Amino acid sequence: MIKIGVAGCGKIAQVRHLPEYADRKEVVIAGVYDLNYERACEVASRYEATAYKDFQDLLRDPSIDAVSICVANAFHCDMTVEALRAGKHVLCEKPMAITLEQCEKMVQTARETGKFLMIGHNQRLARAHAKARELVQAGEIGSIITFQTNFQHSGPETWTIDSSQIWFFDKKKAAFGAMADLGIHKTDLIQFLTGQRVHEVMAYVGTLDKRDKEGNFIGVDDNAVCIYQMDGGCVGIMKASWTCYGQEDNHTVLYGTEGVMHIYEDPRYSIVIEYKDGTRTLYEADEIQTNDHQTKSGIIDLWVDCLVNNQEPAISGEEALSAMKAVFAAMESARTGKKVTVE
Repeated sequence: MIKIGVAGCGKIAQVRHLPEYADRKEVVIAGVYDLNYERACEVASRYEATAYKDFQDLLRDPSIDAVSICVANAFHCDMTVEALRAGKHVLCEKPMAITLEQCEKMVQTARETGKFLMIGHNQRLARAHAKARELVQAGEIGSIITFQTNFQHSGPETWTIDSSQIWFFDKKKAAFGAMADLGIHKTDLIQFLTGQRVHEVMAYVGTLDKRDKEGNFIGVDDNAVCIYQMDGGCVGIMKASWTCYGQEDNHTVLYGTEGVMHIYEDPRYSIVIEYKDGTRTLYEADEIQTNDHQTKSGIIDLWVDCLVNNQEPAISGEEALSAMKAVFAAMESARTGKKVTVE
């Protein structure tokens, strides 16, 4: 039996981590921690777990095998490193951390301790994305020339338990906005689909509309538009936005030498391929998750399988580090107005 601790009892924990852990017969939710102890107690009562006032107390429980880190971005690194050093495997929510140095420290600590570190990049686990990668690798649309990939919704204020305290807008807690909240998903995804890494970035990352209660622009970006040059030669645009005040947009289009692949763009068919000769192939894999339409993320199932089988997760800290480097390069490009090479 795998015993799990969950740090942070906000929306992502309550909608995904906790119920998905509870669905697994191999798992016991042993402990939960939150800065709001009353919230931790309420959540703990639902799962017959122990509520902790202090994260260190949770880590001192020798029965806990692994920890989910579901707190604000600024605390990801410290809490992950502490958990790894306490002998726990760690599943950390995205974005991995708020500086490249922090991300590298997390990866290095996982290596030193011999514990698993996985990051919650769930987009690559969506069935249509997995199928699309398979089709791309089989050469279904030839070599990819260009791409566009979007993740846009109306903002994190629609995804919070306490709307009076939206930490996503607090630069001290979040560090960055739509680029790391949504853009990291699509950056990881485009690398996953193409089998190529981001090599160069030219980006706009800024605040266009979101304001605080005083009417001032929030302290983090609400839009990001990036041109990604991949190391395999293809070029494309990644757009992340918190100002899409209509239907959520989470689609990708791959333009290949033999055809075009539309992913999660058609309301009925999750993959549509248009070939050079005018023919089409339609796939009904699944429907993409939205904030209003939640389905299993796949992250917890993959994580638990890794723990049960003692197998390194595919979405490891080291794998996630590659996408985070592109995010940091985009932030630098936006700041300097120059193209940035991803080291």
